[in-house]
Amino acid sequence: MPIKPKLAQFGNSFTPYAGSNINDGAENTAGEIDYSKLNNTTMVDGVEFSHFDENIKDFILARLGHPVIRVELTPYQIKTCIDEAVGTMYNHAPLFATQYATFDITAKVNLYELPTYILNNLSYVVYKKTLLSIQQKAGTLEFDFFIKYFQDNYLFQNFGIGDFYLLQQNLEMTRKILGQEGAFSVLNNKYLLIVPMPQVSMQQAVIVVYRALDSDTLHPAYRNWIQLYALACAKGALGQIRGKYKTVPSPGGGAQLNGDLLVKEGQDEKEKLFQRLIDEFEEPARFSTY
Repeated sequence: MPIKPKLAQFGNSFTPYAGSNINDGAENTAGEIDYSKLNNTTMVDGVEFSHFDENIKDFILARLGHPVIRVELTPYQIKTCIDEAVGTMYNHAPLFATQYATFDITAKVNLYELPTYILNNLSYVVYKKTLLSIQQKAGTLEFDFFIKYFQDNYLFQNFGIGDFYLLQQNLEMTRKILGQEGAFSVLNNKYLLIVPMPQVSMQQAVIVVYRALDSDTLHPAYRNWIQLYALACAKGALGQIRGKYKTVPSPGGGAQLNGDLLVKEGQDEKEKLFQRLIDEFEEPARFSTY
């Protein structure tokens, strides 16, 4: 049966201390972004803008011409644009958004329930298994293997980038097979599975590395990316609305609407911003073998 693990002494870098359980305080994560409601709001629920949301909303309205020009977007439509922008950045959160959480293992339990905001952007889990954790004696296979692997100087000369990645892969595989480092996987985006199963309870922490955006410390460049992406989404929505009619009757002979142009601009800007996110902000691809 899965359990909600108890926080280790180092706690969780993304939440204020609110109890001994890692799920305690999940509703009070750093900043003003409510991850439980991200892309999950309906018109029936009503729209509540935090100060962070208000900043983006005002940016969108100003860039679209408000108050000089009427902007035909409801608060809910603007909120969906903000959620899409934050969700996209959250899914590709850069290295500055790294967070840590630690919890203690429990004997005979290897399935632990973690908050969604941790599992959504999980980077790595450090779990020290007890198997082969004792120091190896001279003359054993494990001892000879490590000595042989690290003592040959030729391994560390004239490295190319391909050699570097191959070495990193072999080191990781070696740690998992002959060292103390255990393996992990995520089940149903709700549970963390660690292997092998702990046999005894120890004051030993599992370190969870994940990424999450803290709107209180968000870098201005990344905040501006969210503003621009939300603006591109809003242009698409506004273009769909204005595209229903080509002209609006008026005493001067009718006003020409720019619905089609807004839709095209919004789509082009989203593609450029997404490419910028991949090229400039996101962590490079990780190479590993298991």
